[in-house]
Amino acid sequence: MRLLALDYGADIVYCEELIDLKMLQCKRVVNEVLSTVDFVAPDDRVVFRTCEREQNRVVFQMGTSDAERALAVARLVENDVAGIDINMGCPKEYSTKGGMGAALLSDPDKIEKILSTLVKGTRRPVTCKIRILSSLEDTLSLVKRIESTGIAAITVHGRKREERPQHPVSCEVIKAIAETLSIPVIANGGSHDHIQQYTDIEDFRQATAASSVMLARAAMWNPSIFLKEGLQPLEEVMQKYIRYAVQYDNHYTNTKYCLCQMLREQLESPQGRLLHAAQSSREICEAFGLGAFYEETTRELDARRAELSARIPEEAGEPTEDTSGVIKMAVKFDRRAYSPQITPKMCLLEWCRREKLAQPVYETVQRPIDRLFCSVVTVAEQKYQSTLWNKSKKLAEQAAAIVCLRSHGLPEGRLGEESPSLHKRKREALDQGPGGPRTQEPASPGELCKKPFMALESGEESPLEGW
Repeated sequence: MRLLALDYGADIVYCEELIDLKMLQCKRVVNEVLSTVDFVAPDDRVVFRTCEREQNRVVFQMGTSDAERALAVARLVENDVAGIDINMGCPKEYSTKGGMGAALLSDPDKIEKILSTLVKGTRRPVTCKIRILSSLEDTLSLVKRIESTGIAAITVHGRKREERPQHPVSCEVIKAIAETLSIPVIANGGSHDHIQQYTDIEDFRQATAASSVMLARAAMWNPSIFLKEGLQPLEEVMQKYIRYAVQYDNHYTNTKYCLCQMLREQLESPQGRLLHAAQSSREICEAFGLGAFYEETTRELDARRAELSARIPEEAGEPTEDTSGVIKMAVKFDRRAYSPQITPKMCLLEWCRREKLAQPVYETVQRPIDRLFCSVVTVAEQKYQSTLWNKSKKLAEQAAAIVCLRSHGLPEGRLGEESPSLHKRKREALDQGPGGPRTQEPASPGELCKKPFMALESGEESPLEGW
């Protein structure tokens, strides 16, 4: 979508609000297949993707409530973006409940600390986006304090925190801010009432006395709104967007969402129904007559992947011992690959008992900056550790247990690979009643329907997760 906006004449583009804690878990990866720079989460999900085409035009929009975390993220991305923007205007719960977005408006001291830290600590221009406060006096007092931090520009959404798009935008307040400050003021919030076509952008700018205008909804509805010649046919715009989405391997759910925003009142049309039913990028392309383009592009991408794989030798995946004597391996515990009843920690404990060794001892630490965990397990005076950090203490301990088990070539409880002795003990425990062994009587077909059972949702932790 950002590339499409640039094609149609936008001067700069912003990414969606990305949360600092999520970004701090990411690793910067150069994607040679797509010719992009990807910031990839531990679960291999791409959180932010950018390319050379927009490098000097894209502003990284961050959700944060902490100056040090904000600076760490800024330094992570600063070589790949044109600027850093702090979102202080988002009123949605996912942002405000963490003290981010519009929640910052009630804490000017924190605003000042975050912006001052970024201005001093990053090489890129720093900006922020706010909403107006309950009174003009309070709003002007806040923006003056923000200006004093040394930021390059400020975006003002002309509505209060509790107001939504159906409420009128306060052009007069934005104008008062623009006339008060010496830094550029970017006007925002005009999509719903004021901006329907390109010429409306300049009208809104003049009404607010702003230096420039930021568009969000209007740009999503039809990115060609930036084109001086006027709006282009929606079908043409959507096809161009789909081509970019396929070329840059955008997840189909995001592609589908953006297309739904463009179709809006046409969602009940035949094409809208096809889009609604689509469950893959291929089906989206077919709905818009781009099936052949999808096949050709995916063949090209697959060929690039194959060529790259041939040049990169496979990693052995063998455990290594560092200078401190800790045996390390890059592994994670994926609960979906293991039986709910048998985990790596249980397998390791069983093995230690069988070998008459002391119980495994786990030492777990949490990294303050991103709140991830890493665990070291000691067995027979040897330490084992996964080099990958995990979201919880339990997962970190399971990963450490896996490293130990794999180092000794032992079963770790994966589906189809359970420890025979442990599996037998689990069966025997299930067959034991409170008063001793119990006999199993055959159940009639009707009774089978009455047997209680417990199912775990895919996102829930097993009760044995911590073992």
